Amino acid sequence: MPTRAPLTAALAILTLAGIAPPADAQVERVRDPGWTTPRTPDGQPDLQGLWGNKTITPTERPDSAGGRAYLTDEEMAAAAQQQVSSLRAQDAAPSERTTAGGQLGAYGSYWLDGGDAVLSTGQTSLVVDPPDGLAPIKAWASETRAYYLAHEGDHYQYLSTLDRCLSRGVPGSMLPAAYNNTHRIVQTPDYVVLQHEMIHDIRIIPLSDRPHIDARIGLWMGDARAHWEGEVLVVETRNFHNRGWLATSGAGRRLKGILTTPAMKVVERYERVSEQTIMWTVTVEDPNVYTKPFTISMPLTAEPDYVVYEYACHEGNYSIPNILTGARKAETSEP
Repeated sequence: MPTRAPLTAALAILTLAGIAPPADAQVERVRDPGWTTPRTPDGQPDLQGLWGNKTITPTERPDSAGGRAYLTDEEMAAAAQQQVSSLRAQDAAPSERTTAGGQLGAYGSYWLDGGDAVLSTGQTSLVVDPPDGLAPIKAWASETRAYYLAHEGDHYQYLSTLDRCLSRGVPGSMLPAAYNNTHRIVQTPDYVVLQHEMIHDIRIIPLSDRPHIDARIGLWMGDARAHWEGEVLVVETRNFHNRGWLATSGAGRRLKGILTTPAMKVVERYERVSEQTIMWTVTVEDPNVYTKPFTISMPLTAEPDYVVYEYACHEGNYSIPNILTGARKAETSEP
C-alpha cells in the first residue's frame, strides 16, 4: 500500500484553510497505484466476493472532530485503542438485576461485530458532502423522525423497519450496523447481484439502460439499473415508496428514522482500488426530505474467509408484540 503522508498533509492544509477536500479524496487515500482490477470471463471489472464495512466512524461528523474532515494516523490508532478498552470494560462490568421500569441493557461485545477501528481513509464521518459532514435534512423530516421515535410504543408503523424485519432499503442496507456488516457481490454478463447479510436482502440489478418501471410503483429497495463508467460500476435506483427509512441502525444518528419518499433517487459508485478494497460512494437526492443532495463514501474491505449464516428475522421475532404489549401495560398501570 502506498504512503499517504503527502496526501494527508495536503488535505490538512485544505481543511485548515476552510476548503472541503475533493469528493474523491477518500478514494485516493486507499488506492493502490500498482493495482490492476481483474476481469470476469465476459470482460467486466471483477468486484465479486465478500466485502465488509464495519467501523466506529460515525455517519455524521461529531463536534469532537473540530470541523476536520480527516483524523491523523495517531488519532486513528488512539480511537481504535479506546474502542477496544471500552468494549473490554463493558464485558468485565458485573451484571445487575434490572428493577421494575429499568432498562434491560443490550448484548455483550462478544455478540457484536461492529468493528473496533475508524475507516482506513481516516475520514471523520461517512457523510463527505456537504463539507460539514452533516446531511441537509429538512425540518419536517427531523420532526417526523422525532415523533416516530417518541411514539414507537403506540403503533408498529412507528417502529424501525429493521426491528420489523422488513428491509433496510437503499442505501440503508449498505450502512454499518452493530453486526452483520458483510455484503456479497456476484456478477453475470447481464446482472450484478448484491446480497446483504442483514435481513438477507438481495438486489438483482440489471446491467441495462432500459426504462425504469412506472413511477407509480414504489418498492422497498427501489428499481435499480447499472452501467459501467470505465472501471466504476454505477447503480442508479429510484421508484421508492414512503414507508421506508433511510437508515435504521443506531449508528445512523440523525439519519435513523428519516423517511423515504417516491421522489428519492440514489446513485451508487463501486470502484475496486486495491486487492482488498472497493470504494463505495452514494449520493442521495430527495427534494422532499433534503435541502440538497448529500454524499456518503466509505471503503469496503475484502473478507474472503467470512461465513454468512442464514438471517432468520421474522421467525421468533417477538420484539414488536412485546414492545406494543408493554406500552399498553404501562398505560394501564398505576404510577
